[in-house]
Amino acid sequence: MSATAADSTAADSTASTTAVPAEFASLSPRTGAELARYPVHDGEHVRGAVRDAAAAAEWWDGLGFAGRRTRLAAWKKVLVRQLDRVARVVADETGKPFDDARLEVILAIDHLGWAAGNAQKVLDTRSVPPGLLMANQAASITYRPYGVIGVIGPWNYPIFTPMGSIAYALAAGNTVVFKPSELTPGVGHELARTLAEAVPEVGRYPLLTVVTGFGATGAELCRAPGVGKVAFTGSAATGRRVMASCAENLVPVLMECGGKDALIVDADADLDAAADAAVWGGMSNAGQTCVGVERVYVVESVAGRFLEKVRAAASVLEVGTATHEGQLGPMTMPSQIEVVRRHVTDALDKGARAIVGGADSVGQAGDDGVCSVRPVVLADVPEDSVAVTEETFGPLVVVNRVPDADEAVRRANATGYGLGATVFSAKRGEEIARRLRTGMVSINGVISFAGIPALPFGGVGESGFGRIHGADGLREFARTQSIARQRFGLPVPVVSFRRPAAVMRAITGALRAREWFSRS
Repeated sequence: MSATAADSTAADSTASTTAVPAEFASLSPRTGAELARYPVHDGEHVRGAVRDAAAAAEWWDGLGFAGRRTRLAAWKKVLVRQLDRVARVVADETGKPFDDARLEVILAIDHLGWAAGNAQKVLDTRSVPPGLLMANQAASITYRPYGVIGVIGPWNYPIFTPMGSIAYALAAGNTVVFKPSELTPGVGHELARTLAEAVPEVGRYPLLTVVTGFGATGAELCRAPGVGKVAFTGSAATGRRVMASCAENLVPVLMECGGKDALIVDADADLDAAADAAVWGGMSNAGQTCVGVERVYVVESVAGRFLEKVRAAASVLEVGTATHEGQLGPMTMPSQIEVVRRHVTDALDKGARAIVGGADSVGQAGDDGVCSVRPVVLADVPEDSVAVTEETFGPLVVVNRVPDADEAVRRANATGYGLGATVFSAKRGEEIARRLRTGMVSINGVISFAGIPALPFGGVGESGFGRIHGADGLREFARTQSIARQRFGLPVPVVSFRRPAAVMRAITGALRAREWFSRS
């Protein structure tokens, strides 16, 4: 689940003339207090980390599926045992409620277990038919690890999202160098610490190495010799810079970028469930969810009742403070508050109606950097408003009326993004879902696809390409190798300069005869 367009976590291919500090502080979004300090790793350090990871990859690959599964299962047990400790770091660095952080860790653990348990079934060598003309060959497909995977993670879901790459990459036989967001470096270190505790060999063979810093550190990871693939989560703008850096060495990339996800409410929808989904999907994690609900298209005949239910559910939500947790945390990145403010004021200036909150719901970032946004629900927002066209990444939900579900689909697809979507309909859910230009859809639920480890996760268009999770996620971190093995020699040579002319006449005749019989 990607971070927003203001994300500065990843590679920036432009050179900077500003002096780079030796270290930086991780700050609490709730209090502004310093949590810890971390080094800003330079290119030499990153390249060394990749070299060490490459050496460890040979050992890790050599363990085979069973050996890796045993060690990843041990990691899972450590994470389960230390769930609250890890979740506390997530909550402290992001500002999200502690139980939301716990849920994030639980989801990450579930995906780790699925990846470890299914890697052999998905990636083991398999035979394929050689075909009539190559009947003397045995054909097989095998999946080989890239070696070292560079993972550049976001700050909004700092353990769940990168684990969608880290766990699957490790299960596929790779080692990982992880660049967490500069806003959540402690979560990255918790992952590395727990893995080292679970796998004693990590002291000699670094399976998961954490490098910290800003965009330049991410750029160094993209360019480091020996990186086999880079998995990036963040904005499309930053993703383009990551791709440019990776292109220097023709390093393949996986892009999980932003979204402007729509929720469609059909005339026969369960309105209570749809309203609850719209509020939770749009407001949880302070709206900082790439697959969160940002736009709602509700059929006119039920719009009035739906809006009232949304108003009732959203108006009671409270934003947490230093002393009170609330249902929503503060904005993790202070600069994001100005994006939310611009979207709200632009919509209201263009004639939108405030159902919950309004321009005064968007707080100011204080001297300590703490900032928050109370829930905002706007109705009848013009489709050319930035609240409709751009990713907001805050607790703002736009609700617009449409004459029917067909118009809802048209508007939902009228964006460059294509990540997730939600449909509430008693009878037409599957039909509507298949017409949406998105990588994922939840029917009569919200963000359900993210919690199912077997389902691939990813988008199209401005939302990126490639997949994490599921069998597709495992294959994303392995290169396909095709093998043809001759089982017996042919009486006459076919792929040889010694081939007689009569051989091709015989093959051509056999092909034509087969086609004739197949049409009969």
